[in-house]
Amino acid sequence: MQQHRTITGKILYTSRKPGREGEERGREYFTWTHHSDGKKTLRARCEIDEPAPTVHRDITYSMDENDMPMDCFVRLVIGDRFMGSGWFRFTPDTVECESYGPSIGRLSQRMPIEGAFDGFGTHPIVADAYITRKIDRATTEPRNFRCFLPSPDHRGATPPVIAESVMRLGYLGQETITVPAGTFDCHKFEFTDPHGAMVSGGQPHPPYELWVTADEDAIFVQGGVGGYMQTWYELVELSR
Repeated sequence: MQQHRTITGKILYTSRKPGREGEERGREYFTWTHHSDGKKTLRARCEIDEPAPTVHRDITYSMDENDMPMDCFVRLVIGDRFMGSGWFRFTPDTVECESYGPSIGRLSQRMPIEGAFDGFGTHPIVADAYITRKIDRATTEPRNFRCFLPSPDHRGATPPVIAESVMRLGYLGQETITVPAGTFDCHKFEFTDPHGAMVSGGQPHPPYELWVTADEDAIFVQGGVGGYMQTWYELVELSR
């Protein structure tokens, strides 16, 4: 008898750009595996149709019992062409990457980790929600949020390499939210990039609001990014 707990779901990506409001622009399928020792693995398949070129991302990401990264596999297909794949491994004081892509060849990286950090920003929307568990909800004062990344691009659409960003994450309170997957008690958060820590194409990441289930699973329910992106995301299927 297996001892793990499984959660599966689907997130729909839509547009809020003028003239395209509500149009489907992508989707994300995810599976969480929660093990009895507190470790967990996220498997996510993300498809972004718009803007071109299309993005198809596969992620397998594991964390320890303290929600800190252990290892992650990333595979990217951009414009329906293979862009790269990479494997990341974390120890208490280093992060390593072994990756390959047509534009970078074979790459081996090993970087020391100096000081505390919050996690690994793997780019699936469902992972954005789970990492908010690191925030102390006793205060609504935003704080610096340091993460390593497999890509500094806002869509994660570059070959996997070790990158780093320090954004701001704040807690905005509780709300009850209804989406196609159901009605959920949620915590609301906001990521901001006031210092341009995540700059893609010369533009800092716009403000990003998200609502996350107010339980230990921290599942993404809804959210959106403003600025030049004008995107919206909703949980449309959930099984747990």
